[in-house]
Order: sequence, then C-alpha cells, then structure tokens
Amino acid sequence: MAKKTPTLKRCDPSPVKLNPDPTADDFAKLAWAIAHPARVQIVRFLIGRHACVCGEIVQQLPLAQSTVSQHLKILKESGLIQGEVDGPKVCYCINPVRLKQLKSLVAGL
Repeated sequence: MAKKTPTLKRCDPSPVKLNPDPTADDFAKLAWAIAHPARVQIVRFLIGRHACVCGEIVQQLPLAQSTVSQHLKILKESGLIQGEVDGPKVCYCINPVRLKQLKSLVAGL
C-alpha cells in the first residue's frame, strides 16, 4: 500500500500588513524575564510560597549566589517580582498584577 504524502499549503504571496501592537514591548520584557530556566524556577518558587522570601532562593538553586542575584535583578526589572530590603537581606515576592498581565498576554497569542 502506497503512503499518502501530505498536501502542503502553498505560501500566500500577497502582502501582509502588521498592525501596531501597543502590548508588544511589555510582552517582550516579560517574556525575556522568564526566558531562562532558573528564572522560571524562581517565579514558580515564589508563586508557591504565597509570601515574601528572604535569602531562601539561593539554597533552592544549584547556582552561585551572584548568578541568582543577577536573575533576581532581571525579574525585578520586569516587575514580575518585588524586592524589599529587610536589614542585610532583600525579601522577594511575586507581583500578582504583573503575573496576571503575563498570563493574559500569553493567552492572547
């Protein structure tokens, strides 16, 4: 019995107009923030805690403290997490408003 070859769709040569997207910059910023597995783990860890975390994040990852700090900086700059100084430590928690925005932007793809 002969195998059927799938029918390929031909490319549409007509011009395509890309409409301006006012959310594109914000979406890109949030996507960049979670574009590394360590940052995804940090976000999931903070979501699971439902409270601010002081100093526990470094122990959760097999990374140097300086590397974790860099990831936290990127997440904080995107607004996905918030950091508050508590003595010599910084306590981090998820920003629920930005997390909701990220979920909405991904759902709208």
